[in-house]
Amino acid sequence: MSENDVASRTFRALVEGADRKFARVRDVPAYGRVQNQHYFHKVFKAYMRLWKYQQENRGKLVEAGLNRWEIGEIASRIGQLYFGQYMRTSEARFLVEAYVFYEAILNRRYFEGSKGMGKDLGVRFKELRFYARFLLVSLILNRTEMVNLLVDRFKSLVDDSKVNFLDTNFKEWRQVVQEIVRFMKVDTAFKNVRPLRYCTTFDSYPASLPYVARFHAKKVLKFQDALLTSYHRNEVKFAELTLDAYRMLQCLEWEPSGSFYQKRPVEPKENGHFNDHSATSGLIDMNLATDMTDPTLPPNPRKAILYRPSVTHLIAVMATICEELPPDSIMLVYLSASGKAGRSNITQTESLGGSQKFSKNKVISIEKQNNSLPESSVIDKGESSGYYDKYLWFGPRGNGSLSNLYPGDIIPFTRRPLFLIVDSDNSHAFKVLHGAERGETAALFLSPLRPANQHETDIAQNGSQFTFFLSAPVSAFCQLVGHSSSDTESDVYNDAENILSTAFSEWEVILCTSTTLDLVWAQVLSDPFLRRLILRSVLSFFCPPEDSDQYLPSCLPVLPNSVSPDSKVVQAAVLRLAKHFKVDYQFHFGDTQ
Repeated sequence: MSENDVASRTFRALVEGADRKFARVRDVPAYGRVQNQHYFHKVFKAYMRLWKYQQENRGKLVEAGLNRWEIGEIASRIGQLYFGQYMRTSEARFLVEAYVFYEAILNRRYFEGSKGMGKDLGVRFKELRFYARFLLVSLILNRTEMVNLLVDRFKSLVDDSKVNFLDTNFKEWRQVVQEIVRFMKVDTAFKNVRPLRYCTTFDSYPASLPYVARFHAKKVLKFQDALLTSYHRNEVKFAELTLDAYRMLQCLEWEPSGSFYQKRPVEPKENGHFNDHSATSGLIDMNLATDMTDPTLPPNPRKAILYRPSVTHLIAVMATICEELPPDSIMLVYLSASGKAGRSNITQTESLGGSQKFSKNKVISIEKQNNSLPESSVIDKGESSGYYDKYLWFGPRGNGSLSNLYPGDIIPFTRRPLFLIVDSDNSHAFKVLHGAERGETAALFLSPLRPANQHETDIAQNGSQFTFFLSAPVSAFCQLVGHSSSDTESDVYNDAENILSTAFSEWEVILCTSTTLDLVWAQVLSDPFLRRLILRSVLSFFCPPEDSDQYLPSCLPVLPNSVSPDSKVVQAAVLRLAKHFKVDYQFHFGDTQ
């Protein structure tokens, strides 16, 4: 047997071994703390061994018939593993590593040979999946230029596929192209915006820093876990990431800039020894321009992002996170859904919807969860006091109450600290949770029942206005008053950000020095992410004078009167912002100057 044949057989054996390990972790849910974390290290190690072997024996393998797309497929699998780890842990270093491997595939044109008549259809699908995954990673990393480049190439590849594979229907891939184009149209509507992620340069206010540093509550809760999900018909999305979930994902992470920004090349390991996942980009001979693994950067909160979950699946994930919540920690739950369900007489034996791939991942038994609840938590519908009157709708038409998430469904999770954000035209139904908790008073952010100056269909076109205020307040304000990106110059936009920063700094001081601040808010005010959400919720409290209850969000327990919508300090800030955009005629606050 020739050396080439030996190298090829060894390579194929390594591929099969790595693929078997990959199959074991591919469908592990992106929520809950994985018990066998060491197995992920084994998978990474198998692929790193495989990658190193093909590098050292490239010549022999090529002579034995190795195709370039096979090298690309290995790198793509490694990138997929890293992205999966990012989704499970929210650690930015994994997201960066995924980007590095995907970018290497693109630059080295590993899949380039798949174009043209008579090529392998299976290889073409691998290439299409590569582009879709790289687009998602680039989108989350805010690499807009790369996203635009990938969109153009992705379009061309789909068009080429329709021409050269006439017997195959590429309708689903055309829909993916339409999704990313629609997503980018909304996401880049304001090109001058600051990062949605928490950036100390913009989100830490020097004037209020001493007050934040001195602020201390008797009980301080750590924010480490979040669950994010939205479910609207025809909502803007790409893959399994909706626009609203994307915005919340971004605003609950650290931005690698300002004091956290570093540049240093990643040097390849001379001995090829693999110790840590965060350094493997050196094995692909890449120099990472921006290393996000700054040791001074606090960890991101872990986020479970659910795409179109069934109600039972949503409750199961909430139960998993709640069960694993560390002591003195708080769970954030973001729910965005309509309060209006489609009406049909379809029986309850119909499918619950949601992703079927989670059905075999038995993280927690629903039956076990229900049996573990004491009788006091089971509320009779006849005595519900509103707990089961209204709901959020998570499901396709015709599922009836099987797709309804009621306020009463949330009550069992108030045994632990809970920060609940409900963005819905039925959000105020969840006011009944206040006072009905089973151990800890919940912090509630409830959106307005109707968006101000926005058509009913706009939530499908632009995302939720309330979520927009929580994640990008200046952009949301511009949308509210009718400004578009073409109307807003960079200097004007930056000045508006400075006006708002001054207001937030002032409101921070008020909250940190208030003697009437409820303990619920006091025990989370030290967390930068939650503090920023609280400040932005204050901004969203203004509304047109007519039908104010319809346009106002609700915050329970109520914040101090000093930062209420009627307070002069809040109204004055809104008026300054309105005058800056020359739309102050839209706001009437009486004698406020």
